[in-house]
Amino acid sequence: MRVGVALACSECKRRNYTTAKNKKNDPNRIEMKKYCKFCQTHTLHKETR
Repeated sequence: MRVGVALACSECKRRNYTTAKNKKNDPNRIEMKKYCKFCQTHTLHKETR
């Protein structure tokens, strides 16, 4: 049930990270606070499809 997803920065909209999530345990889009090398700061990254 694990699916690969991309995480995009909420400020510059670039896709910086890829991760896997379990759709059964986490059906909604995930949000993580990660480092963006383009913004050079920690920003909220949201799942993109």
